Amino acid sequence: MTEPARFPLRPDDQAWQQRLQALAAQGQAEPLAWQVTRHAATERPFSGRYASWWQPGRYRCIVCGTHLFDSETKFDAGCGWPSFWRARPDAIVERLDRSHGMLRTETLCAGCGAHLGHVFDDGPPPTGLRYCINSAALRWEAA
Repeated sequence: MTEPARFPLRPDDQAWQQRLQALAAQGQAEPLAWQVTRHAATERPFSGRYASWWQPGRYRCIVCGTHLFDSETKFDAGCGWPSFWRARPDAIVERLDRSHGMLRTETLCAGCGAHLGHVFDDGPPPTGLRYCINSAALRWEAA
């Protein structure tokens, strides 16, 4: 998928920060959420709340609430970040990432453009993909 000219649900920086601060005050956002979603930071492996979370439900963007992944597509990749073999249709935008001397495919929320993580081609069948996502970019809800 190519990057849209404008993300339809993208808040300005102040609204973005206020939303994450409100969720953090309720214990629903991790301290790194702003740095991860807005500045493409990466949380340490095995440190995020969803790395070992296996409850059935939906994973949404922490910023705008777009439904990104379903628990049925989550798998243990052993990498320390939540990993999924399929994203919801039209929920993810991919962009070439040449940062840190590497060539990777960055994943962004199609709703607001929040940085989520990266996608790799070393995942399980049926897609062969591994969406490696920062917990700080996600909000889980029960199905």
